[in-house]
Amino acid sequence: MNDDKKTEEFYEKLKSQLYDTSTWPSEYLYKFIVKSEVNKVQELEELFNHLGAVIKTTESKNGTYTSVSISVKMESPELVIEKYKEVAEKVEGVISL
Repeated sequence: MNDDKKTEEFYEKLKSQLYDTSTWPSEYLYKFIVKSEVNKVQELEELFNHLGAVIKTTESKNGTYTSVSISVKMESPELVIEKYKEVAEKVEGVISL
């Protein structure tokens, strides 16, 4: 099975779970890990700019990576998934949790 198909199946399962567990619109907590480079964290933060997001960052013990938690009100599971895809496309090396 190719990676694109696995990714799409993952997002379909996530969408189903989000509909089953939340009433929309709802607060959603995104969690990402990026290399601790100022531009990487800024790129990520800018993608959530103007959404009223609360963003918290924590550097790893060695300072190599930064954990970024973003709490934001989203209108639907589809928009949650669109944002995940946008982050993956625009922030090189990001890990979504």
